[in-house]
Amino acid sequence: MKIDKDLCIGCGNCLIYCPVDAILEEDGVIDIDFNECVECGNCLRMSNCPTDAIYSQAMDYPRVIRAVMSDPYVVAPNTGIPGRGTAEIKTNDVTGRFKRGWIGMAVELGRPITGVWLSDVEKAAMAISKHGIDFEKINPVTAMMQDAKVGKFKDELLKEKVLSAILEFAVEPEKIPALLNTLEEVQEEVNCVFSVDIASRCNPDLSVPHEEIIAKTGHWISLNAKTNLGLGKPLVKED
Repeated sequence: MKIDKDLCIGCGNCLIYCPVDAILEEDGVIDIDFNECVECGNCLRMSNCPTDAIYSQAMDYPRVIRAVMSDPYVVAPNTGIPGRGTAEIKTNDVTGRFKRGWIGMAVELGRPITGVWLSDVEKAAMAISKHGIDFEKINPVTAMMQDAKVGKFKDELLKEKVLSAILEFAVEPEKIPALLNTLEEVQEEVNCVFSVDIASRCNPDLSVPHEEIIAKTGHWISLNAKTNLGLGKPLVKED
């Protein structure tokens, strides 16, 4: 995003709408830190700029990756899904990404509203990959990898910043404690916040398979249920 200095009157309407504080004001002059901007388009849509001074410039690769991962109106090419471009593990009843006996995990980097450099996403991915996991293929973050087996990203993307990025994978339950230990180490190496999502299919008695595993590690979890009632019948069937 950019600001036309000839049109901007310095009203400041746009300042509160940037989720990563990339819009700056100095002595009544408004500008956008182009390096920090994640191309989410929020300022353009929400600020009601009285002079239409904010505009979206033409974006080539790799800059366009910022919009793919940050703008909810941009569709990720490899998934056909807008926003961050993934159906996510919480829609497993439709996608069937992990079966009974497996645990779905996701690491969401950059949320809430801090943004994340893809170099930090790579650090997390490379650390996770050492546990022998396979990253979800229908995911735009996986598509950015040069080598998904080791979590290595394409070099030209490492200096791009996005609003958030989700690493997704299915894992055997016994690997969860070691993965959580690895993520505790990663948090000291990355300059962003991240959360860890863990999902499993409820047992017939409605108990949650991963609850006891997490309890033994000493980590706090928030147990939540996800249903897609009204969003369409499941597309996958039990084996």
